[in-house]
Formats: sequence, structure tokens, C-alpha cells
Amino acid sequence: MKYLILLGDGMADWSIDELDGKTPLEYAETPNMDKIAGGVVGMVKTVPEGFAPGSDVANLSVLGYNPQKYYTGRAPLEAASKSVPMGKDDVAYRCNFVNIENGIMKDFAAGHISSEKSEKLIELLNNSLNIESVEFFPGVSYRNLMIWRDGFTDNTTPPHDISDKPIERHLPKGEHKEFLLDVMQKASEILKDNNIHKYANAVWLWGEGKKPSMPLFFDMFEKKGCMISAVDLMVGIGKLTGLYIHEIEGMTGFIDTNYNGKINAAFDYFENGGDFAYVHVEATDEAGHMGELETKIKAIELFDEKIVGEALKLSGDLNDDIRIAVLPDHPTPIKIKTHSSEPVPFAVWDSKDADSYEGGFYNENYCRDKEFVSEGHMFIKRVLFKE
Repeated sequence: MKYLILLGDGMADWSIDELDGKTPLEYAETPNMDKIAGGVVGMVKTVPEGFAPGSDVANLSVLGYNPQKYYTGRAPLEAASKSVPMGKDDVAYRCNFVNIENGIMKDFAAGHISSEKSEKLIELLNNSLNIESVEFFPGVSYRNLMIWRDGFTDNTTPPHDISDKPIERHLPKGEHKEFLLDVMQKASEILKDNNIHKYANAVWLWGEGKKPSMPLFFDMFEKKGCMISAVDLMVGIGKLTGLYIHEIEGMTGFIDTNYNGKINAAFDYFENGGDFAYVHVEATDEAGHMGELETKIKAIELFDEKIVGEALKLSGDLNDDIRIAVLPDHPTPIKIKTHSSEPVPFAVWDSKDADSYEGGFYNENYCRDKEFVSEGHMFIKRVLFKE
């Protein structure tokens, strides 16, 4: 048996008036996810009580790791993806390039700056900032890192939580806030006159934490697995849990990503003896953060066609049975442009039972009042790996 998780980041949403009260998942054309919904469907609570609804916490849950036991922060997971060395007392911070105008967070992604330009700006900061205990590392697009050697954690806010809002009340808070504010202020002075990407006029520090320690996925579930994602966070989780990491050209973390490369890599992995693949697509989440309804609907339909549809086609060529799960990690409602923590819909399709399925509808309302998994980290064991 092969096992495949297809995760549309932030795909779930709330009812929207412009869609006659439907959610984007209800409104979008999703024939392939509807086919998956002919199997086992329900809701899963991926974000434990007391945790912020981030992709870090939620994806750890979906992968089978209890955030209450293993989560230390988002940035150290991303640091792991880049093999950034961290001592036991070092603290990683996520460092977004952003656009701030008149004290308002206008764009948490600096216009989705290219990775090439972002890397040049990171080099500029490292060469110009002159703070001995601080070093910046490039990531993908606007998603970069700062390591504070022998540093401290303070209370910070994700910039995508405050789109189009004043930043003043959301700046770092805590005993060491002055250091972080000084870094952010000096970075703004450096960036304001840059000729690389003028729209990136500031950095925003958040997602702080020290290096975590987690057991290997194989040791927990006795299955050889891989992680396929454009996003450093997911690659970091994969590396820390011993999953094989595919490097695929053209993965962008947005709507123009290399869908075919992703799903083909998963099935190539199966053909070469792998048991489990986790295919993560970020575009649905980005559209939610942007508050662009048409873009989110398009991202959902592309996910359905190019990821779920292709997975169903390729499953017919496997020499093994396959079980496919479709779900988001958390909702990213258009209305609020950030994450929320409600349970998310899941659907699980099994090739050996496919002839008995009558089909369904993959959306929040259809999956509600069906099976409910109250602890997200149990989903993989209770639903996906259940024999």
C-alpha cells in the first residue's frame, strides 16, 4: 500500500456573500476532489487549543507530530530547511521583506519579491547592518531568516495577520523588544534607498524559536516518506523528521508553481520503493492572504486539476494499492486575510475500494457532521494508515 497526502495550504474558508453564501471550495469546480470525497470524509482539528493557527503547527499535526510536544517556533523549522547551523542558545526569527507605508502593513510579501532579488537584499543587510550577533539567511521569495546568536525570544506577530492595518500595536513586545526594534529600524534605513527591489522597504521579524528535536517519521510509522514543497517551512519539517526532500525546478510557492513536477516526483518516489509522499501546495494560502477571491478559486481549481486529478490518473499505473488524502492545514479566510483555527475538511480515497464509491462533494459543509478527528496528530494514524 502507498500513502499520499495532498495538502492545499489554507484552502478552507468561510461563507462568502459574493458566492451566495458558499465557500470558495463549494463554489469552485473540483471534480477530482469530489471523487476523493466518495471515500471517508470528515473534519480534523489540526490546531490544538492555545496555539496560533499557523502552517507550522497545523502541518506538524497532519504529519503526525503533536505540536504540544514538538513545536518550538516556525523560524527554526525553516532554518533546518536551509541547514542553517544553530547552537542550543541561538534563536531563529522569520524575516519577511515587507512594504510599510505611513505605518500601515501594505504588503506582507513585498510584492512577492523574486528569490533572486531577495537574496541580494539579504546580502545587502549582512554587509551593512554590522550587528555581530545577527546574521540573515535567504529563503524563497519574501520568506527569509534571521539568526540571533545566544539570543532571546520575544512576543511577535505574523505580518500576514495585520494586512492593511497599523503596525504600531503589533511590533515586538517583551523584555528584549528594543534589540529587535533596533534591528528592524536599521534594516529599514538600509532598504529605503535600495535599487534592487524598492517595494521591499522594511523587514518584519516573527516566528521565533530555538532548534527543535523530533523523532524520525520512519521510526514512528515504519514507512519511508518524502516531502514535496516549495516552502522552506515544509522542507524544514521534512528534514527534521528524516523525510526525503525532492528538489524540483519551477516551484514558486504561488499559483505559477510547477504542479506537474510535484505530483510526478511523488509517483516516481513510489516507483522507487517509497511508501508515503506529502505534496504541499502553497498557492491557495497565498491567495487567501491577499484577499483575492478569484485568485483563490483559481488556485483551488488548479490544485484539483493538476495535483489531485493527476494523482488519480497516475494511481492507475501503480503496481500497488494507494490511499490518497486531501485536506488543508487550516482555513485562510478571504474576509480576514489570515489563518483561523476551525477544523478543516478531509477526504480519503482508497484505490482498492474505488469501485464501491459513489462520489461526494469535497467542501466544508459536506464534510461537517461526518467523522471528526479532535486531535490533528492522530489523523495520519486513525484515518490514513488505518488498515
